[in-house]
Amino acid sequence: QVQLVESGAGSVQAGGSLRPSCAASGRTFRRYAMGWFRQAPGKEREFVAATTWSGGHTYYADPVQGRFTIARYNAKNTVYLQRNSLKHEDTAVYYCAAGTVVAETPGGYDYWGQGTQVTVSS
Repeated sequence: QVQLVESGAGSVQAGGSLRPSCAASGRTFRRYAMGWFRQAPGKEREFVAATTWSGGHTYYADPVQGRFTIARYNAKNTVYLQRNSLKHEDTAVYYCAAGTVVAETPGGYDYWGQGTQVTVSS
């Protein structure tokens, strides 16, 4: 079992950057693919980015391609989501998730963090 704790909530102006982290408990972190999702008010949870267990492959949703970077450090049981050039439409609660394989739907993940609020002012 994996427990995920996120940090790095914040408010920034459009064009700014944030680098939240997701720390995992347990020794099995490196066995899991990791993903980031977000949910804006009144909208469904949507895929943002994901990486394989080794970090060797990464995947991004079109709206964040080229602006966000996912990276994991298995030795530290941590995955990051560097967010640059933030836009107002990036405002949402962001969640990290762990699953046995990379997926672009929430149902593909078994464990979830508590979520952190990111607010981007225009």
